[in-house]
Amino acid sequence: MKKRLMRDSSVLYLDANVFIFAALNTEDYGDKAEALLERIQQGGEKAVTSALTFDETFWEVKRNRELEKALETGEAMLYFPNLNIIPADREVVLSAIQIIRMYNLAPRDAIHAATAIMEKVDFIVSTDRIFAKVKELKWKSL
Repeated sequence: MKKRLMRDSSVLYLDANVFIFAALNTEDYGDKAEALLERIQQGGEKAVTSALTFDETFWEVKRNRELEKALETGEAMLYFPNLNIIPADREVVLSAIQIIRMYNLAPRDAIHAATAIMEKVDFIVSTDRIFAKVKELKWKSL
């Protein structure tokens, strides 16, 4: 088992709904998502997410607003400071299949969980409580 290096700040995995709430500012989750993203942007915390998050966020913003807002949101994600976007490659998907078997998660959620586990994050941040049942993760709501 690899020994974990000490870090100055926590590393968070951001589920797509963090970006969606920040972009659409729905309910009070929008303010919480914006505050979290601001902390990450300023270097208070570091974050990772899956390339799949771009797809989910873009689609939801386009569906609720317009193409231009979806493009703006997607580009902001790609250039966001202190955010690392992880490819959803074969290794991640193979791990996701195991997570589906173990926890009966939907494929997208399993890809998010697999990415978070592989990146050894401190917490997965999501409004989706389904991640709390994955014992390899620590789930934190917005």
